[in-house]
Order: sequence, then C-alpha cells, then structure tokens
Amino acid sequence: MRNALALALAAALLILPAPSAAQQRKNPAEPPRADTSQPPPAKLTLDDAIRMALDHNHALLAARSTILQNQAQEITANLRPNPTLSWDTQFFPLFQPSQFSLDYLDNQAQFDIGIGYLFERGKKRQHRLQAARDATSVTRAQVSDSERTLVFNVASQFISALLAESTLELAQQDYDSFQNTVQISESRLKAGDISQGDLLKIKLQLLQFQTDVLNAKVAKVQALAGLRQLLGFESVPDNYEVSGELVYRPVKENLDGLKALALQNRPDLKAAHLGVTAAQSQAALAVANGKRDLSASFNYTHTAGVNSGAFFFNIDLPIFDRNQGEIARTRYAVTQAEELQTETAQQVLTDVTDAYANLHTNDEVVQLYQSGYVDMATESRDISRYSYERGVASLLDYLDAERTYRASQLAYRQALANYMTALEQMREAVGTRNLP
Repeated sequence: MRNALALALAAALLILPAPSAAQQRKNPAEPPRADTSQPPPAKLTLDDAIRMALDHNHALLAARSTILQNQAQEITANLRPNPTLSWDTQFFPLFQPSQFSLDYLDNQAQFDIGIGYLFERGKKRQHRLQAARDATSVTRAQVSDSERTLVFNVASQFISALLAESTLELAQQDYDSFQNTVQISESRLKAGDISQGDLLKIKLQLLQFQTDVLNAKVAKVQALAGLRQLLGFESVPDNYEVSGELVYRPVKENLDGLKALALQNRPDLKAAHLGVTAAQSQAALAVANGKRDLSASFNYTHTAGVNSGAFFFNIDLPIFDRNQGEIARTRYAVTQAEELQTETAQQVLTDVTDAYANLHTNDEVVQLYQSGYVDMATESRDISRYSYERGVASLLDYLDAERTYRASQLAYRQALANYMTALEQMREAVGTRNLP
C-alpha cells in the first residue's frame, strides 16, 4: 500500500507544470540567469564575421599599408635624375675695390652659368620601375595570404564560440532537468521510498551541473572576446552573439582534386612564383646598374666682353667597378627564390594532405556518433530517469546513465566542432572557401 501511494505521488509530480523562472531563482544554489531587461544581443553570422575581420582587423590593415608603401616606391623608382645648375664668377677686384665698375665687370670679369644632366644608360629607370612593380605584386600576394590566415582564425574562433554556446545550452538543460529530479526525490523521501543518504547524493550531484553551467558561461565569454579581437574590437558591440549551428556537411572532393585546387589558389604559392619574377627583375637591374652613366652639361661664359659656350661630357671608365658583386648576388637570389618556390609548392601539398587526413578522421568520428550512440545515450538516460522516479531503478544506475548522457552529448558537440574546424583547415589549405 505504501509503495502504491509513492508511485501515485511520483506520477502526479511528473504531470505538474515545471516551476516558473521566478520560483527557480528563489533557490540560492541556482546559477544566475541572463537579465531579460537588457536589449536583445546583436546576431553575427560566420559570413558577417569574416567580412568584418577583412574590413576592420588592425593587423590586416597594417599589412595592407605595405602595398601602398610599395606603390610609393614605384613612384620613386620611375623618377628621372634632376638636372644640375651651376654658376660662378671670376676676376672680381675684391682687394682693389677702387677698380670696381660696370665697365670693369663687362670687360675684365668672367661669369659662367651652366646646366647639366645625367643620362642613365642601360634602361636603369625602366628596370627600377619593373623591379618595384614586381615587389608590389609579391607584397599584394603576401597580404592575400595574411587574409587567408585571418579568415581561418576567425572561422575557428567562431566555431569555438558556437561550441561554447551549445555547451552552455546543454549544461542549462541538464541543470533544469536534474532540478526536477531533485524535487521528485524530495517527494519520494517524504513518502519513504528513498533514504536521506540517497537524497543527499542527488543534491551533491547537482553541484556538478551548477559548475558545468558556470564554466560554460566563462568559456562563452572568452570565446566571444577572442572573436571580437579578430574582428576589430571597436567594430563589434559589447552585447553580441554568434548565429549558427554545429552542423555536419561532408566534402565530396578527392585528395588529388583538392591538391590541384590548392596549387591554383594558394596566395603564398603565388607570392613564391612572383618572388622568382621579382628576383629576376633585381638581377636585370643589377646588370643595368653596371652600365656607366653619361654626365653632360652646357656652360655659358662671359669673359672680357666676349660671350661663349662650352659642352662638357663625363663618363666613368668601367675598369674596376662594373657592379660585379651585386650582379652575382642577385643571380644567387634568383636561385634562392626558385628553391623557395619549390619548397612552398611542396608545403602546399603537405598542408592539403594533412588537412584531408584530419577532415577524414573527424568525419568518421561524427558518423560514429550519428550512427546511434548519441540516441542510445539519450534513451538510456530517459529510461533510467523514468525507472528511478518510479522506484524501479537504483540511484547509482540513474546517476551513471546521467553522466554517460552528459559525456556523450559533450563529446558529440566537440566532434562536430572538430569537424567544422577541420573543414576550415581544409579551406585554408586549399586557399578558397568554395570547396566542391
């Protein structure tokens, strides 16, 4: 009779409405909930985050300024030499000022004025301009590679924020659910179905759920702060949330196709190709600098009442200095750039191989969870809870099923986050977000 009364009481408690939020907050052990009086947070999708990072990330903006610096160097490289103006006067009667007169200046003194210009040989200006343009192209490709890295970091941090939010949601759900179990257990204690020791064990277990909620809140705040740093701190409001889900989207492209795609799109490989071109331009400039320039000038002279003109030419004789050292250095630099290009190409293939293996492994892990393990853990937890609340299952069985469910849910969410991160790593390795 006593057991029948307890079962009836437990069934009645199951159909009672859950306590309101105000009633739950009366419990001093409950973690504080968000203040609903605040305005709703701004929602930020992954595409929004990437766009904001490309527009406002200060490290990237600093890197982009190097392109403008190189373009300014192109202006300098294309400048022609300035002409030179010279003048002098001779035979002034500085120590015989009494002889100083306009007639003396016209008939005795000498005045010279001349203009000169340096004629660059070997097309030095054209080679300087080409070398500067090639250097700008390398810098532009390097900045694109910085953008690629930034996009990966933003996507990874965004996924971490999604995981933190999902973990917080799970922890809050588990806490709310277990609170209901505590209330039912208190009713069973009053009915004499469980001992005071079992109730204490259940209440002590509630501490773990409270700790999970608090830790999840901290993890979410940290993830959002890290993401905000990448996006440009001042460009994101204090009250913002990420919008998205931990989802599984398989990639169909094979490894060879991804390698070919990476060789076409990776900006660091393009920078290495352009580095060879830039090194060759520097070598051509070194050869041009070995050509000796011609200085030419014209002088007008007024001497003793006679006006005359004279042409002067000056050129170095390339007997000793023919810029041999710089020519040799730049040729070795071309070899260095070619080796770096080969090394970069091999690194690209290695990155794709590593990313593909990581993605494939995480794909298999997610499929394992989706094949039934998550559903089985949920079903086991529900059965154990139902049985315990009706006095059929033991407390230890129920608590073990609850721990297994929580661990499987956390592991599944982590597996989804790992897969999404591996997918972003593959996109970074290939150099494009548009994977087949």
